Amino acid sequence: MKRILSFFIIFFLMLAIPMGQSLFAQEGKFGEDPRTKEAQRIDYKVSDKKVRWTMVMPWSKGLLFYDVAQHFADSVRLASAGRLDIRVFAAGEMVPAMESFDAVSSGSADVGHDWPGYWKGKNEAFVAYASVPFGLDAEGYNVWLYEMGGAEMMDELYGKFNMKAFPGGNVGQELGLFSNKRATAMKDFKGLRIRTPGWYMDILTRLGASVTPLPGGEIYLALERGVIDAAEFSTPSITYPMGFHQVTDYVIMPGVHQPSCQSALFINKDSWEKLPRDLQEIVKLAARETQHWSLAWSEHLNAQAIHRLEKDVEFVKMDKDARAQFAQTTKAYLDELKEKYPDVKKALDGQDAFKELFAKWRDLRSGVEPYPIEMYIDGKMGDH
Repeated sequence: MKRILSFFIIFFLMLAIPMGQSLFAQEGKFGEDPRTKEAQRIDYKVSDKKVRWTMVMPWSKGLLFYDVAQHFADSVRLASAGRLDIRVFAAGEMVPAMESFDAVSSGSADVGHDWPGYWKGKNEAFVAYASVPFGLDAEGYNVWLYEMGGAEMMDELYGKFNMKAFPGGNVGQELGLFSNKRATAMKDFKGLRIRTPGWYMDILTRLGASVTPLPGGEIYLALERGVIDAAEFSTPSITYPMGFHQVTDYVIMPGVHQPSCQSALFINKDSWEKLPRDLQEIVKLAARETQHWSLAWSEHLNAQAIHRLEKDVEFVKMDKDARAQFAQTTKAYLDELKEKYPDVKKALDGQDAFKELFAKWRDLRSGVEPYPIEMYIDGKMGDH
């Protein structure tokens, strides 16, 4: 019996090998990791040099973004066994929050962490690497950055300011507007006094809202005192500790202004070039690990924060017509930016190419999102 069983196993294995080869030969190998060849030819040795870097950022301690930056520094230290030790400084500890970019560019600090949109005044295109209204979600950023040239474009843009850059974390979609007025139709936004910065500020203004880019630390009091009607700041897990739910009644969803919130790590070019090759590779891997870790970590926290927030605020969704008008105004605005700024056009054209490529697959795979299966059984999915 054992001999017969062994015969059949060998027989089917012999069939499977040419069958697999034959199937593979139909179209050839599909996709490859270009780094494999590089990894097979290591032309450097492990250094014994110890390096100390300083890291600056716009983030205060206690803000989730600070934890993302700290995670990167921790990963580098762990992987290098302490040979590259990055000392993290919160906003104001070494330089003021909005001076972190210039500090790294000039070499006063070695590395920084950010939301690239903060540097809009230096080059409009930085916003494209941060968050674009009706733009890329976290999955989209990862595909575009790592597989369609986005990371190289990001590095090129920061390179104009004497820096080396890597994607440095994505914390998911932002909440919409914390508001004391219920707004679901387009007419509801006209005259609404809203806090938001960047491109979304201009878009809302075109739609008839009265917009101000208040600093994050001033939002709570402005909402409480009725200076503004509504405000957005960030993701659920970042916004929850800020307490906006204590002084508002609604959250107007979805967060069309930031389908995801992307960060960057930027390194002074001289500091980067002085770094031994083995430590450079560790920095690259730690940056990529931070990019992927941050999403899982923050989305887990976002889900928990939503359950806390819903005890105090009602989540309402803009109707389809309102979202369509938002999208139409957004497209016209972004098209104008592309005509005016070549770097913006380069980035947004690349992101649009991703969306075009991905649209068919996104549509075909829809309908099996990981909702509780009872929602499918009860036929509730049409409401989501």
